[in-house]
Amino acid sequence: MALWRAYQRALAAHPWKVQVLTAGSLMGLGDIISQQLVERRGLQEHQRGRTLTMVSLGCGFVGPVVGGWYKVLDRFIPGTTKVDALKKMLLDQGGFAPCFLGCFLPLVGALNGLPAQDNWAKLQRDYPDALITNYYLWPAVQLANFYLVPLHYRLAVVQCVAVIWNSYLSWKAHRL
Repeated sequence: MALWRAYQRALAAHPWKVQVLTAGSLMGLGDIISQQLVERRGLQEHQRGRTLTMVSLGCGFVGPVVGGWYKVLDRFIPGTTKVDALKKMLLDQGGFAPCFLGCFLPLVGALNGLPAQDNWAKLQRDYPDALITNYYLWPAVQLANFYLVPLHYRLAVVQCVAVIWNSYLSWKAHRL
C-alpha cells in the first residue's frame, strides 16, 4: 500500500512524467517476460538492447501517444456513463487501435534496423494477426477502463494489463 500511495503522490505532482515512465517501465517488463518466459532465452542470451528499445518506445511513443489519446477521447466524449464508456471503447478500438498498431510495428522494425522493404513486408505479415489478437483482449479491458477508472489512472491500468500484451507485441515485433 505504501508503494501505491507513493505512486499516487507522484502522479498527482507530475502526471505526465509518471505516466510516461510507467509506460516505459511496463513495456520493458513486457519484453523481459517475452524473452525469458515466451522465447526462453535465458539471462546469457537476453537481448538488453531490445529491452532498452521497448523501454524507449514506452517512454517516447506509447506513453505520450496513448496518454494523449485518452485526454482527447475524454474531451470528445465527456462523461462516465455506460453509454459513454461504450462510445469511447468503440472509437478507441475502431479508430485508434488499428492506427496505433500500424505505427508501432514498423517503428520497432525501423529501430531494429530493418530496411524499409523488409519492414513493409513484416508489417503486411504481422499486422492482421496483431489486430485480431488485439480484439480478443482490449475491447473488454477498455470498456471497464473507460467506465470505472478516472482519466489520470487509465494509462497505468492499461499498462498493467498491457504487460501481457507487451510481451506478445515484443515477441511479434521482434520475430523475423
